[in-house]
Amino acid sequence: MAFVFKRFFVEKEIKLFLYLMKNLGITQGQAQKMIDTKKIYQNGLPITDKKATVKGELDILIFEPSTKGLKPIFKTKDFAIFDKPSGVIVHPRNRKTSYSILDEARKCFGKDANVIHRIDMETSGLLLVSANKKAEKYLKQSFEDKRVKKGYLALTKGKISNNLFIDAPIKKNRDFSKIRLKVLIDPKGKPAQTIIKPIRYYPSINATLVEAIPLTGRQHQIRAHLFHVKHPIVGDPIYGVSTEIAIRYLDRLMDERERIETTGHKRLMLHAKWLEFDFMETVYKIYSKIDFEKEINKIINRHR
Repeated sequence: MAFVFKRFFVEKEIKLFLYLMKNLGITQGQAQKMIDTKKIYQNGLPITDKKATVKGELDILIFEPSTKGLKPIFKTKDFAIFDKPSGVIVHPRNRKTSYSILDEARKCFGKDANVIHRIDMETSGLLLVSANKKAEKYLKQSFEDKRVKKGYLALTKGKISNNLFIDAPIKKNRDFSKIRLKVLIDPKGKPAQTIIKPIRYYPSINATLVEAIPLTGRQHQIRAHLFHVKHPIVGDPIYGVSTEIAIRYLDRLMDERERIETTGHKRLMLHAKWLEFDFMETVYKIYSKIDFEKEINKIINRHR
């Protein structure tokens, strides 16, 4: 488990946040966040008062990274690039999450490491992680300032013959009564642009491998945009299927056979292929080593 309880004994009465700062090596803000999120227990009950003083036994919920042997494909003293397999989440969803890329980042660099950006669990490919707080601040600011460029591979349904420039605002869906999409194309949404470049058409499965270059960073942007132009991504169980099918997937009622029959594959066919960014006046462009076309061949072979 990534989150585990550890028992501490406080000999002399002390402010709880001071004890956490001193014994866990964290900032006051981090200590107070631990109190806010009920990670400190005494006698089986959470301590929620930020001004509390403590003495005696404390049970503290701590993130202890585990590893599955995933190594970065590129590493410096300040950051690393991981090639995430499909099916692995980037960041723990809750205290019960047993493994994520954050585990590998902190196994690699220590407790101050963090994931800089996110991709969906089923999306494979490149993820940038920082080794320390200074690098984290710089790299996250790079994303906010749109100084980071990304390129994806996607296997889309149907034939795409020419380059596409998709300029369609994206709005977060607040009403799940009719449809369970996380985002919608909506004139009132935030600006979103994606460049689509066809690479190869596979007539046997009527699908096109494309390079997708998002010029903005909206949630589910590539998935929503390709669905919008009637070329949804193969394997997408939310965008490009009926509401009923999406609900079955989200409610975890869909098995692998049904997933393949309704979406075309058992995973979302989206892959983060390359990442370009600067760090301290040096420009890096990193390419994924995962063979995405090998996954496409599985689909072709199944149709045969």
